[in-house]
Amino acid sequence: MFSIISSQFNYLYGDQIHFPYSIGRLVTYAKTNEEVSSNFNFKPTYIFRDKLEECIEKSSDADILLCSCYVWNWEITKELAKKIKTVNPNCLIIFGGPQVPDKTKDFFDNHPYVDLLVHGEGEIILEKVLIEYLGNKDFSKIDGVESKDFKTKPQTRTKDLNKLPSPYLTNVIWDLVEKRENVTFTASWETNRGCPYPCTFCDWGSLTNTSLTSWSDDQLFKEIEWFSKNKIGYIDCCDANFGILQERDLRIAEKLKDVALENGYPERFRAAWAKLSSEKIIPIAKKLQEGNVLKAVSLALQSLDETALETVKRANIKFSQFSQLTETFRKNGIPTYTELIMGLPGETVESWKKGLEILASDMKGGSLYIYNCGVFENAPMNTPAYLDFNKIKSIRSPIYLSHSSINERGIPEYENIIVSSSSFTTDDLKKIYLYSWVIQVYHNFGIFEFLTKFYKKENEISIMQFYDTFLEFCKTSDTIFSDEYNIVIPYIEDGYAGKGWNHHDPALGDIYWAIEEASWLRLVLNKSRLIDDTRKFLNFLNEKNNLSINEGLQDDLINFQIFLLTTRTDSQTRSENFKNNWKNYFVNEGKLENKETNYSYDNKIIEKDPILWGFKTIWYGRQPGEYKLHPDNLEEKIIYQVS
Repeated sequence: MFSIISSQFNYLYGDQIHFPYSIGRLVTYAKTNEEVSSNFNFKPTYIFRDKLEECIEKSSDADILLCSCYVWNWEITKELAKKIKTVNPNCLIIFGGPQVPDKTKDFFDNHPYVDLLVHGEGEIILEKVLIEYLGNKDFSKIDGVESKDFKTKPQTRTKDLNKLPSPYLTNVIWDLVEKRENVTFTASWETNRGCPYPCTFCDWGSLTNTSLTSWSDDQLFKEIEWFSKNKIGYIDCCDANFGILQERDLRIAEKLKDVALENGYPERFRAAWAKLSSEKIIPIAKKLQEGNVLKAVSLALQSLDETALETVKRANIKFSQFSQLTETFRKNGIPTYTELIMGLPGETVESWKKGLEILASDMKGGSLYIYNCGVFENAPMNTPAYLDFNKIKSIRSPIYLSHSSINERGIPEYENIIVSSSSFTTDDLKKIYLYSWVIQVYHNFGIFEFLTKFYKKENEISIMQFYDTFLEFCKTSDTIFSDEYNIVIPYIEDGYAGKGWNHHDPALGDIYWAIEEASWLRLVLNKSRLIDDTRKFLNFLNEKNNLSINEGLQDDLINFQIFLLTTRTDSQTRSENFKNNWKNYFVNEGKLENKETNYSYDNKIIEKDPILWGFKTIWYGRQPGEYKLHPDNLEEKIIYQVS
């Protein structure tokens, strides 16, 4: 009996870690072959990063090592393989996964401990490799593999996915994991394979080609029942475009809803939604929402600049349509979040500011997520011709994984991020990052959102003009805002110098935060100082623009804005009196009236523990927008009108 070990290292997020799903798929299919199952013993997969030396010791007599390679485990996987080859030179080491390069010049010279690379889908390839291992070990006869001596033609894609059995339904997945106390497992889950879009920054389409293939409803429904029975709280859907198969995905949503309502599990379903989102996916989202498993629907814009979108071959919807779509989602009670990518070739500082102005003027799209542009190993963006034509420069940066634990991280991992192109310099990108931070923290998270609306409506000050003045204020003032500014400026400098983006504040818990989330938490924890320093800023803004605004009106506006923020309180209901009818002014675009009005609403997050409060409000609560309230949801009571 030959011994097979495997690795699919991952990170802890709180108390959660992903199942080794890719390895599970490979092993489950391989074991359907009687010759394989009777000759090979598949040992548990290495997933915990803090046990590298123990993993190496366990592997001293293994015959085969299977490595599932991703950008977040590439360095630790290479170290594992290198050391196992040193202590066990006869071990056949096989690498597969998205981080395995398609172009392998010098790869085997630089990584002599790797014996075989697998390109593309691995289930059928691994079965053939194991059968050949029992014979002459002439792997050059197998499609889809590469060694230092040969590279074979690609393996034909699997057209009938139903012949690939489930690692969940067979319980193979439980055989492959080491159970730890106080650690729960997240289930990665494919319902289909393929992506029809050619976006240059993504390797999804290049890895699976364009055509979609799917598993049967029967198998998927049984897997949903398995998740529920095994009390799997979080399902991470690996489809590139959930909702693209509308009728089928509606049936999946219905099943998830029914099972979750009946048994309480799963608790959450997260997916990358169809790129060209339309009202057609609203029924799917509604079913998931009815089952209490949906946080929000992603609306991936990536950029609002036509030049950048054309450069990255990203088909997109016009913003007018996007705005209508988000309004439809909001009217249906479905939270959404919007995604943008900084550093796409073709973007400029001015085009980025213009896009932020458009989004900030119409924030019906819910939460806003903004990311650096990564250059993935096999993405079209990473081809020499594309890099040269767009003059793209990138740096090797410690990998950014928000909300991952600061503990048990093992060997550092890295990713490549763009720092300049023909359309922007690194200094430009630093400005883009700063504007992105300020829009996320102060506008999207609600600290200044309605202040900007007031100044735009009453004084024709644009949103970006408002925030340009605010950044100037941060440089010269001694306020809670300058404190955050003085944190984020060196953070940006370090990030684009290749020092990484993970931000840890011990007062906020033992995780790495997204800097915008940490900034928001620090700002709202001191409500009285937030109010006082907001007043200082508005006085600065007024003086800068020669404005004369009634002090009582301004204070009432500030109090109303802060009232809408989720802040720590033990009170179930928040209630406060204001001198003006702000709800009508902002929601209905009505005239500002001097009416003493009481507003109230149910507090969204009640949690005594300050760390957990932060988690629930801006980590778990970011997608559904738990950090603020939109004024149209306020209960209103007119006390009296001043004549």
